[in-house]
Amino acid sequence: MKRVLFLCVANSARSQMAQGLANHRYGQRVAAQSAGSHPAGQVNPLAVQALQDIGIDISAQRPKAVETIDLDAIDLVITLCAEEVCPVTPGAVKRLHWPIADPAAANTPQAFAAARDAIAQRLDALFAGA
Repeated sequence: MKRVLFLCVANSARSQMAQGLANHRYGQRVAAQSAGSHPAGQVNPLAVQALQDIGIDISAQRPKAVETIDLDAIDLVITLCAEEVCPVTPGAVKRLHWPIADPAAANTPQAFAAARDAIAQRLDALFAGA
């Protein structure tokens, strides 16, 4: 099973949606987590709604600091920052960068749906053959 960490700054939108999408679509082959360098107090309600709109419930997920993650137990780190400075993880873990605009900047359901769909496309490309 591939162990993936989705990483951004606040861990309240993109990385949370990526975690939910990956676990829902590829949970038999992928164990996804998410974290942030400066985690917010809660997952953005529009992120929860964007996934709920496609039948995925992430309402129980909570933002967490990257320091709480055992990076030695991670196979792949995917950063999702676009405008902000992405957190850096130490070690020799494989990394990918998916620059997806922060939907919280627009704070509309449409922005969150667009980010969700962009993440889903990249997940499908990455894990379709996993």
